Amino acid sequence: MKKGSIYIISDGTGETAATMIRAALVQYQDTEINIVRSKNVRTEAQAEAVIDEAFNNQGIVIYTVVSVDLRLKIQEFASAKGLLHVDLLGPLLGSLDAYFGVASGEKSAGMLRTVDERYYRRIEAIEYTVKHDDGKSLAELDLADIILVGVSRTSKTPLSIFLSHKGWKVANIPIVVGTPLPEQLFKVDQRKIVGLLIDTDSLSRIRRNRLEKFGQDPGGEYARASYIEKEIAYAQELFAKNRRWPVFNVTERALEETAAEIVRIISARMGLPDRLSF
Repeated sequence: MKKGSIYIISDGTGETAATMIRAALVQYQDTEINIVRSKNVRTEAQAEAVIDEAFNNQGIVIYTVVSVDLRLKIQEFASAKGLLHVDLLGPLLGSLDAYFGVASGEKSAGMLRTVDERYYRRIEAIEYTVKHDDGKSLAELDLADIILVGVSRTSKTPLSIFLSHKGWKVANIPIVVGTPLPEQLFKVDQRKIVGLLIDTDSLSRIRRNRLEKFGQDPGGEYARASYIEKEIAYAQELFAKNRRWPVFNVTERALEETAAEIVRIISARMGLPDRLSF
């Protein structure tokens, strides 16, 4: 069996390159492949270190980097080492330049830095949000821009992901009947916290549909109206005790509409620009 190493260099998570590579590797099932992902690579020194490692292991370098200068340096470093290298993003940007009649590579350094900073901020926001989904991690909760609190299936995760793609770091924490909310939640700036509610019938329908989708019994307690009423009553009790938290009813509301309203309130509270995307 043939063996090989693929080194991914990305200024973000590297997930785009990893997904494309996994799709391509279906054609090479008789090859043992070691994929090494280097994410958040934003300096020449970082890129050169990865390429040195790839050279030592005779690997191939595949990269997705926004910065034109850094892409050129990666190409230069890899060529000097005689390494095969593939730029997944550069050709696409070049084609889009031609299509739209712009020359992104000729933009001023200041403009490029602005674009890169926005891009990096979104990547960081997405990474933070995924890590802090559904109360999985309470570490660095104070770094969140927005914290969503609600019972299961009140659109906490979809809202979080939508907002993260707009540059907002979002944590979401579930409300479970009889379980106190984590102490860490009350130690952060309370202006960041938003409660989510939904009516009983809508939540019951959403939960039944989800259970059926995954081949599970939709008649259990999780989707039963009587239990959902207890959950909502418990959530309302918590919100009544924490009146500084604005509460949104997401029943039959479009995700974008709720997101825009949350951003408007959080922006006003925190003294930030009133816009959906940073």
